[in-house]
Amino acid sequence: MELDLTPKNAQPLLEGDGGGYYIWLSSEVQVLAQTNVGAGQLVLEPRGFALPHYADSSKVGIVVEGTDGVVGMVLPKTGKEVVLKLKQGDVIPVPIGTISWWFNDGHSNLNIIFLGETSTAHVPGQFTYFFLTGLQGLLGSFSSELISKVYNFNKDEVTKLTQSQKGVVIIKLEKGQPMPKPQLDLTKDFVYDIDTKVPEIKVHNGGLVTTLTEKDFTFIKDVGLSVIRVKLEPNATKAPSNLITPGIQLIYIARGSGKFEIVGLSGKRVLDAKVKAGHLIVVPHFFVVAQMAGDEGMESYSIVTTIKPLFEELAGKTSVWGALSPLVQQVSLNVDSKFQKVFISKATEDANLIPPTI
Repeated sequence: MELDLTPKNAQPLLEGDGGGYYIWLSSEVQVLAQTNVGAGQLVLEPRGFALPHYADSSKVGIVVEGTDGVVGMVLPKTGKEVVLKLKQGDVIPVPIGTISWWFNDGHSNLNIIFLGETSTAHVPGQFTYFFLTGLQGLLGSFSSELISKVYNFNKDEVTKLTQSQKGVVIIKLEKGQPMPKPQLDLTKDFVYDIDTKVPEIKVHNGGLVTTLTEKDFTFIKDVGLSVIRVKLEPNATKAPSNLITPGIQLIYIARGSGKFEIVGLSGKRVLDAKVKAGHLIVVPHFFVVAQMAGDEGMESYSIVTTIKPLFEELAGKTSVWGALSPLVQQVSLNVDSKFQKVFISKATEDANLIPPTI
């Protein structure tokens, strides 16, 4: 099956005074449907409020911009709301069926990327949302007769309940409108700042790689995903690697620019493309991916559709080349022992993040 892995930007689904929601449509980015992953972007302007809703897929939200975000969630089977504080670098899992609302209590935009797995979705490769209120809300869609019986309301009360909110998905609240305050004591249980986690790999002038799994953050197990942050310094390179546990990697470029190369079936290079902030890249099962940052560096956040990701490296101290015997290397590469020794010394001398050559 031919896969088009060309990096793509999100398209606006809805924009208004309070902000906008942007989506990668699976009809336009078909690899999302083919690999059962999806992505969306919520941008809330100051005082922007996303009305309460739930989705048909589990996902994680990653805050790429903003310092004063607030999210309220009613997790399945809990019957109570938790209100949490959000800032840049925070990862917030959103299990399937969770009722959530999102609010920007700051003075600059709040930008959240949602990445998830869509095997349960109505539209493969795409999140579908169900809103409780507003012009697309569930309440206003039932008959007045039913609403009247369910809530014991008269006609005027039914009208007020179902038609007062004229907003669609995102609204802007007045400056004086009070909102629930974040429960800071609970935030640490449901939100993880991946930017502060000690990276597994860190190389001077090369960059860093940080992986967030259930081992570090128990709550992320509820969505069945792991999160990876890669920050490359200007002109640094991340050597080729592939996920050897079954799963898909979905990568969002948050800052900077650079280049991605992906090699897939039959050793074919299926992607060799420049990327920039806002691009989304899908890495299918077992495909090998390498990254090269541009002059301004490059930072990305990604999900892997497994709770225990394991990567195989083609360069660096943990490279698979270091495990193969010299004779196997020689006959596999069809080189003599002298070249094999030079190759293995270079292939395994450092981490898989390579600083720019001076």
